Amino acid sequence: MSYAQHRKIIDADSHVIELDDFLIKAAREADIELIQKMDDQTELPIDRQKYDDGVELFERRKHDAAVKQECEDIIVSNNLGGWSRIGAFDPQERSHALDLFGYEKQWVLPTFSFHQVAHVGDMDALYAGARTLNKAMADFCAHDDRLLAIGYLPYTLGPERALELMKQGFDDGCYTFMIDTNEPNDDKISFAHPDFDPVWAGFVEQRVPFGIHVAANGHYEAVPKSFKRNGKNTIALGGDAPAGELGLITIKNSAELFLSALIFDGVFDRHPSLRGMCMEHGAFWVPSWLKSLDFTYGAYLPRRAFVEKPSDTARRCLKFSPFAGEPVGWIIENTSPDMICYASDYPHPEGGSDPISKFEATMVGCDEDTMSKFYHGNMQALMSLA
Repeated sequence: MSYAQHRKIIDADSHVIELDDFLIKAAREADIELIQKMDDQTELPIDRQKYDDGVELFERRKHDAAVKQECEDIIVSNNLGGWSRIGAFDPQERSHALDLFGYEKQWVLPTFSFHQVAHVGDMDALYAGARTLNKAMADFCAHDDRLLAIGYLPYTLGPERALELMKQGFDDGCYTFMIDTNEPNDDKISFAHPDFDPVWAGFVEQRVPFGIHVAANGHYEAVPKSFKRNGKNTIALGGDAPAGELGLITIKNSAELFLSALIFDGVFDRHPSLRGMCMEHGAFWVPSWLKSLDFTYGAYLPRRAFVEKPSDTARRCLKFSPFAGEPVGWIIENTSPDMICYASDYPHPEGGSDPISKFEATMVGCDEDTMSKFYHGNMQALMSLA
């Protein structure tokens, strides 16, 4: 029996843990020199021992049935490093992992390859890197329609080039794209500016939601560096989540600011069918955010008209994936049964072990309809699959 057992599940957030040649295999010849190597990016340092251990274990799984069975038995235990988990970097093995999990569909996002391309100052290099990343993600998922490739669309390129990149990414096979939550250049326009309307319309025309994900934040710094000089050692969560207690408590800051801007600057009013998915920013903050939206709405109501209450826009247009262990039942009770979605974050370590048990331990008061929406229905609605 699969891990999902009787449940129908669409996994809203998972990742590929790339090997060194992940981008190179997908790159155009002229673009290869514009893409930095995995070891050269510094945002998410490579642990070469874990990398080598993962490649070695993958080879052993292919030739030793006992090793393969052992890895299958602990697929949800999170005791192995990212590269060592089943399907971390091999497309065919990822399909086998999906069989073991029993998920109907799974969004698949990059890890190290995102940082290889996202932190460059040259716009031509950023364009080439993002185009290559999108092709690599699409190639990884191309063999299995249960795996949905989530590419990267850096709006800082400007509306025209972002739209070109979007069209190319869709043609190459991406399902949709994550976008940055912050424009890193203070001299450029907001992503909520009407000049970006053709790009937002591209999501609507394709009938797919946009995505935002932790670390895709346009160099947003939620915690000033001075707070890290506190005489303590920082405790890292692992993966691409921010390090330390302050990193976790502020993990939602860029997402909250970005989504508020989209609502208050009328992006959803101009594109009423636009939908969005907020991944790995937690969901503990969403109830108070909905209240804050309407408080702000009331304060500025005499000067600006809205099609609907901002909290209603958020409930209608946005979904959120909580961390396993958050009080999901309480979050749903104070938001809506239609907003919160299951996500495993596999094979990242911050996804934790046995996420279903952790989620359900906090959902004892949820009825069957709410549980079904959490695991499947809300993603089905978001993705127009009904």
